Amino acid sequence: MEAEQLNQIENRVADLVSRSEELRKYLDYPGKSDRLEEVVRLMEDPDIWNDQKKAQELGRERKALEGVVVVLDEVLAGLGDAKDLFDMGKEEGDFDTLQAVSDDVDAIAARVEELEFRRMFNHPMDPMPCFIDIQSGAGGTEAQDWAGMLLRMYVRYGERKGFTVEVMEQSDGDIVGISQATIKLTGDYAYGFLRTETGVHRLVRCSPYDSNNRRHTSFASVFVYPEVDDSFEIEINPADVRTDTYRASGAGGQHINKTDSAVRLTHIPTNTVVQCQNDRSQHKNRDEAWKMLRAKLYELELRKRMEAQQSLEATKSDIGWGHQIRSYVFDQSRIKDLRTSYEVGNIKGVMDGDLEGFIAASLKHGV
Repeated sequence: MEAEQLNQIENRVADLVSRSEELRKYLDYPGKSDRLEEVVRLMEDPDIWNDQKKAQELGRERKALEGVVVVLDEVLAGLGDAKDLFDMGKEEGDFDTLQAVSDDVDAIAARVEELEFRRMFNHPMDPMPCFIDIQSGAGGTEAQDWAGMLLRMYVRYGERKGFTVEVMEQSDGDIVGISQATIKLTGDYAYGFLRTETGVHRLVRCSPYDSNNRRHTSFASVFVYPEVDDSFEIEINPADVRTDTYRASGAGGQHINKTDSAVRLTHIPTNTVVQCQNDRSQHKNRDEAWKMLRAKLYELELRKRMEAQQSLEATKSDIGWGHQIRSYVFDQSRIKDLRTSYEVGNIKGVMDGDLEGFIAASLKHGV
């Protein structure tokens, strides 16, 4: 191995040690480490399981704390081992050992970069699961097909990230695609990763539904909001909520379209509507719909506060039909985010859920 390559490995190890130490300060490693020990002690008490709500809260907190404390411990231990192996391999001229060190450093660097990326999650709800509402715009078949493509894109993204993906409600289009849908993604920092996807997505393509193969422009609205658990106080007066039940739509089955299992909740003061039909049980759909309603009202209140701070006039300017965030121009193999100017040419990759570049650019720009 060349001297230059050896210097590169040595410098990378030193750089990663420095960055890890910086992360320990920024992420309050001492405080989180102490709190983790306390949470572990609390969870070892058998009586804690008599209060399922408290036990679940502690479980979530433990997982979040371990995501910092344990990972940083493993990173620094790995870097110490890498340095020792490097010194030994360099002294003995052992190429295989030096190559193994280089591979280990690559893996450690990826973990450090992931922790550094999380520094951009500054929203209090970033660690939470999230819901994504997709609504087709005007344009009939074209717009509904586009909304269906976006639904597939976000489902694929969730699967790539290892999130649990559930389709909470879906209204199929007249011919293809969907008119609207709501999906739930559950996983670490699901809302943090996806919150910048809120806005209007614009598609330009030569339509497969036009016999003259003319270019068409279609729009779909995406709205991302976090799931709100019981630790967040969201007061909802039941008298302000209208409940409707209806028969779930779908491809068929033993119970589908035979019972009024689907639930729609309307919060009358804000005209906020949520729907859930993913379960055969009306009771379960009702519970999930209430979670969705609490989440939407939380996000609505948060947006109002942010808009007041920023002296914005339109309550929903971020998700209005005129506020395009991204253009997908298929015949030019170009997808461009209009807020960050980040652009890619891999149409297939993006539509298969490869959104990492867009999400990273949005978070870095503070969108």
